[in-house]
Amino acid sequence: MTDPTHPRFPRSARYHPNWLRAAVSGGANPLWLTEWLTEAVQLRPGMRVLDLGCGRGASSVFLHTEFGVEVWAVDLWFDAAERARRFQDAGVADAVHALHADARALPFAPGVFDAVLSIDSFVYYGTDDLYAGYLTRFLRPGGQLGIAGAGLTADPGWPVPDHLAAWWEPALACLHTAEWWRAHWQRSGLLEVELADAMPDGWRRWLDWQHAVAPDNAAEIAALTADRGRHLGYVRAVARRRTDVEPDPPITAVPAEYTPHPLLRDPAPGVG
Repeated sequence: MTDPTHPRFPRSARYHPNWLRAAVSGGANPLWLTEWLTEAVQLRPGMRVLDLGCGRGASSVFLHTEFGVEVWAVDLWFDAAERARRFQDAGVADAVHALHADARALPFAPGVFDAVLSIDSFVYYGTDDLYAGYLTRFLRPGGQLGIAGAGLTADPGWPVPDHLAAWWEPALACLHTAEWWRAHWQRSGLLEVELADAMPDGWRRWLDWQHAVAPDNAAEIAALTADRGRHLGYVRAVARRRTDVEPDPPITAVPAEYTPHPLLRDPAPGVG
C-alpha cells in the first residue's frame, strides 16, 4: 500500500502508517482532516473537546497528543470497547474517553465542552435544520464548533454530470459546499461562522487516500480523477457559539390531559 503521508500535513506524518491504517473508519484520512481543521480552531491544554462521530478514534488520539486537550470520543457505528483498547495502547486512556452514543441523543450536560469537532461524519446527522440548536447546547458560550470532511466545491445539480453518475448514490445528497454550511449555521441564530472553505487540491488528497487504503475502489477513484475538483473536495467550517443568545430548551414531553366527550354529534333535527 501507498504510504499515507503528505508534506502538507507535518503533524500527521509523525504517526505510523500501520497504526493509521488499523484505525481506518471511513473514506478520508482522519489525521489530515483533523490537522487541517485544528489550524482554524483555538485549542489549549486542558480543554474539554467532544470528537463527534469519531469512528475508531484516530482523530481523538491526535487531538490529545498534539494539543493536550481532554477528549470524549463518541461514535454510534463503531465499537467503543475496541476504541478504548486503542486509546489504552496509545497511552492516552486517562484523557481520551470512548463512548457509544447517537449524535442526536448525547449523554452530556449543557455547556460542558469548550469545543465540538467532527471529522468526516457531520454530514450524516448535521444537515437537519434543528441540529445546530440541539448541539450548541453542549458548547459553553463562546466555544467553537468545527467540522471537516468530504463535500462539494460546487453543486453538481441534478441529474449529476455523466462523469459522476456511476459513483453517485442517493446517500450522497448529504454532501454540501462550504458556503452551504455557512448559511446553514448562520440561520440557526446561535452560531457566528468564522470560517467556511474548501481545501486547496482537496480532491487530490481524497484521491491519495483512496489509493493508499482502497485501491480497488474503482468507481470512486474514477469519479475523482474525472472530476478534478470541479465538484468534489474537502470542506471545513468553524463557528463560535454566540454569547448573547440561548438555545431553545429541549422538548422532552408535551403535557396533556384527557377529557372524555361523545364521539358523534347528536342527530340533527328530522334525521333518524
